[in-house]
Amino acid sequence: MNETASLRARAEIDLAALRANVRVLRARAAGAQLMAVVKSDAYGHGAERCARAALEAGATWLGTATPHEALALRAAGLGGRVMCWLWTPGGPWREAIEADIDVSVSGMWALDEVTAAAAQAGRPARIQLKADTGLGRNGCQPADWAELVGAARTAEQAGTVRITGLWSHFACADEPGHPSITAQLVTFRDMVAYAEKAGVEPEVRHIANSPATLTVPESHFDLVRTGIAMYGISPSPELGTPADFGLRPVMTLAASIALVKRVPAGHGISYGHHYTTSAETTLGLVPLGYADGVPRHASGRGPVLVGGVRRTVAGRVAMDQFVVDLDGDEPAVGSDAVLFGPGDRGEPSAEDWARAADTIAYEIVTRIGGRVPRVYRDDETPEGPSDGS
Repeated sequence: MNETASLRARAEIDLAALRANVRVLRARAAGAQLMAVVKSDAYGHGAERCARAALEAGATWLGTATPHEALALRAAGLGGRVMCWLWTPGGPWREAIEADIDVSVSGMWALDEVTAAAAQAGRPARIQLKADTGLGRNGCQPADWAELVGAARTAEQAGTVRITGLWSHFACADEPGHPSITAQLVTFRDMVAYAEKAGVEPEVRHIANSPATLTVPESHFDLVRTGIAMYGISPSPELGTPADFGLRPVMTLAASIALVKRVPAGHGISYGHHYTTSAETTLGLVPLGYADGVPRHASGRGPVLVGGVRRTVAGRVAMDQFVVDLDGDEPAVGSDAVLFGPGDRGEPSAEDWARAADTIAYEIVTRIGGRVPRVYRDDETPEGPSDGS
């Protein structure tokens, strides 16, 4: 039996599609470098393999949230520029410095810790100062910017840091025309100008995320950070479908039907009997559940392609499985149930599941857990199942 066919479930990752998406995004931001964001295991797609594919397609930076994600890329042998931005006190600053990782600094506590670590490492830290231009999460407020920039410049002159970047993040770039977009750009330009007047000479200035890369060209500066769009998912349905932007979804989630059986009318299905059969019918058991990342919120609503026909989750999604009402059809046990993919076979999309679960497609792909093996596909070098890395 084919090794893939024997799997309970799998997330098929199309690396050729990922490379094509990177090339499309690079063309959208011509003149700027591209950072491939591979945080959260590349949004559930597999950080190491996706990072390599993105670099092959012309990405010049890799981005992660946590330092441990960045260090894992280095441990996997990935070179080039890597940046991480979500730090907490006591983090592995020295390890990041020694691994040539660019680290983000948003406040004085972080600057103090990174300069101390640089002294221990005996080499300067590469730091990027983050400005809070209006998102209200991480980043330095404009009122505190002069203090942070001044202290960072002092550390730079002392040889403990090198300020490689100035950056920020949009709050509403996925809402075209939102007034905060222009306001944040104005604030960012002002904060960059202040830092540069103070003597900072950044290699890169960046604020554009996926939606801004696609729709706000004036935000591209020296570098764009593309996350969800690189994986072929629109950052906002209001902006357009993936196809509208020339992107192709990279992940297909499928499982092997574990059981097909006939049941009478009035038969309750799954916990709580929130679904009852209206007539004699057939049921298909799909061996995926919320422990695998299938959202329980999509109970009774999640779409699934079985035997070329779109079905809907019948009743509650359980921890390891859910049921679909097959309306009398009897597909073979072991045949595919496709939850989402690029749509080539008429299967639902991750966005369809997002609507069913009242969430966003980012969450749908990112939540697919390690119990589901990733199977990598490539036009040139087909790959078999991985261990989920």
